[in-house]
Amino acid sequence: MIEFYGDHPALDLMNTVVQGEETWHDDAGVMAWLAAAGQIAAQQGAPGMPGELLAAARALRETIRAAVAARKAGKRVDVGALNAALAHAERHMVLVEESGGGLSMQARYAARTPQQLMAPLAEAAAHLLATVDFKLVRKCEDHACTLWFLDRTKSHRRRWCSMALCGNRNKVAAFRQRQQEG
Repeated sequence: MIEFYGDHPALDLMNTVVQGEETWHDDAGVMAWLAAAGQIAAQQGAPGMPGELLAAARALRETIRAAVAARKAGKRVDVGALNAALAHAERHMVLVEESGGGLSMQARYAARTPQQLMAPLAEAAAHLLATVDFKLVRKCEDHACTLWFLDRTKSHRRRWCSMALCGNRNKVAAFRQRQQEG
């Protein structure tokens, strides 16, 4: 089962490496992740030669990881690699009729190549880097966890990637420690 803890598509993309373990092993794995993330409408065949999508997805992920880490550390972000990924985007806007008679605009992307298929995630990363308050972009406080998230809570005090994963484990450990000390 694919789970998302980042609360932002670019951070979810970074979180496809969990505690040093790769979650993508082939193009089909990337396609399944893209479908679960709502980035593609339905399960379809991967564009390009076998392994090309996997390579493009991993390359974009590492580009985003480097940019987020630099931005978080207050360092200069090397925008070249992300701009190269953005250059592959071919999109147009469509007007969509909503239920109840309302209208909305939605972007439609070309997906003939692996790079085009990944372009919406490159745009999401650029948006994250350019517009989000990076005090709210955090790495999970569990020392063994490698997941990142955008703290969208009202109080902005989120500490864990997930209460079910790291939060409860750390709270139980702290409780046991207090019990042993007292």
